[in-house]
Amino acid sequence: MISRARPEISMHAPTFQVININPDKIRDVIGKGGATIRAITEETKAAIDIEDNGTVRVFGETKAAAQAAVAKIQALTAEIEPGTIYTGKVIRIVEFGAFVNILPGTDGLLHISQISNERIANVADVLKEGQEVKVQVADVDNRGRIKLTMKDIEQV
Repeated sequence: MISRARPEISMHAPTFQVININPDKIRDVIGKGGATIRAITEETKAAIDIEDNGTVRVFGETKAAAQAAVAKIQALTAEIEPGTIYTGKVIRIVEFGAFVNILPGTDGLLHISQISNERIANVADVLKEGQEVKVQVADVDNRGRIKLTMKDIEQV
């Protein structure tokens, strides 16, 4: 017989977590044809139930599985705030700058004038596709477009 309850549930015990997300972000979690939510459930082995009001229930075979699924959902539904610093990946170089993926499914524009304090003639001389960079959100316009900067951000 156990004299008292364990202070923490075993990492191997099935776990149930509830989080709330912005109802406008439900489509980001589900993805086109359910692809995103299916990928999360396959990768984490967690079952996910989403209600129209933004309540998300995550059932994991283990605590780690549930936590991994919750982390992925939170990353997909995170609100982008000006001033926040992200480590992102350069996904495309264009004449006027680069597009950087800062969160799953979320890209921002790093304009050529925001890459360095010095003048840059060619973006490809400084950045490469696939390169990880630290960027700061400079602005999010009324259409949801994200403007990024690398100025005054220490690169690792």
